[in-house]
Amino acid sequence: MLETAPLSDLAWTRGYTDPAWIRRFTSQGRELSPSRRVWRGPQPARPLPRAAADLEALDLATTDAGPLKPADLFAAAQTDAFVVLHRGRIVRECYPHGGQAHTPHFNASAAKSYLGLLAATLAHQGLIDRTAPACAYVPELAGTAFGDARVEDLLHMGTRVSYAGRPFDKAVEAQRYQAVISPKLRPFGYQGPTTIREHLLTARATGAPGEEFRYENGNVEALAEVLRRVTGTTTSSLLSEVLWAKLGAEEDAYYILDGDGVEAACGGFSATARDVARLGEMLRCGGAVGDRQVIPQEVAATITSGVPEGYPRRVRLPGAPVTSPATLSYHDLWWILNDPYGSYMASGIHGQRLFVSPGLELVVVHFGSQVVSPAVPPAPLAQAFVRIGVHLDS
Repeated sequence: MLETAPLSDLAWTRGYTDPAWIRRFTSQGRELSPSRRVWRGPQPARPLPRAAADLEALDLATTDAGPLKPADLFAAAQTDAFVVLHRGRIVRECYPHGGQAHTPHFNASAAKSYLGLLAATLAHQGLIDRTAPACAYVPELAGTAFGDARVEDLLHMGTRVSYAGRPFDKAVEAQRYQAVISPKLRPFGYQGPTTIREHLLTARATGAPGEEFRYENGNVEALAEVLRRVTGTTTSSLLSEVLWAKLGAEEDAYYILDGDGVEAACGGFSATARDVARLGEMLRCGGAVGDRQVIPQEVAATITSGVPEGYPRRVRLPGAPVTSPATLSYHDLWWILNDPYGSYMASGIHGQRLFVSPGLELVVVHFGSQVVSPAVPPAPLAQAFVRIGVHLDS
């Protein structure tokens, strides 16, 4: 059972630097909070054919210590699951720390990108106006930083915000958010908001929306509330209906819930590596699974090309993963590599990645328990994925 001591000391100090604790956290989300399943649907699982490739001797990156082989990468990233699809076939799959293919793993902030797909799809269908303020859909958010921002701003982390009068600090606000959604993660004496909605209502703008990129969970939670109001359904049901039940997934996924029974949309999602790979393969194939169009082709195609005017293109974004390329940009809650292959990724703390590269016909899923500490160099995951793709493509 996870420890329930005041986590101002445990989770945010020891937890970020202890791979064993991280691994328990990423695999036991349902023990921290109530959860709601994302149904896989009634159909049989869609097979993933195999075509094994020998990657063990491949140099994935160059570091100060020399060439990085796959085994070195797994050690540096504390890899829990690794699945590589090339042209729709599994060429590498492993679970280095004894995980199992059927066990859901925490996706952390990679979940933001999945919500971005839902929002982009509903906007394409005309159900959401990207230029409308969020409070047009969620009236009680009027006067808050997120309610007065456009849907477009939420999709691009384009708000400047402070909570409850505190100066904004990304790390502190991430910790406070965890305390909001899970009573077991609240520091001793915590007296702040106890639900996501209460948390959003404390947000005040410190600058005009649409002028600056600032990576902040509240944008995604406000967007999720917009989607719930427009569709009249939960985030879990919406994700199942639009995506999960159409992928041929093997397993249900799930979201953890706050005290109101609302999904933690920005990072409370767990799913298996194979099923996340199926999601990535659908995107690589232009939004289609076989002969069935799951999301509009335009939505899939514009992930890398649709960055709106006023938002950074081909620059290093504040809050980006430290291993990201210098030309990273951001669109609809996806990280865009701006490489020659049209690559993009969903990214979460501790090494959660869904990497899609249409030009290399590649999908990579990496789940990890990577230490977050200035004293520990991060594993160069994006660089390694591109290297694998170039090798397989040749």
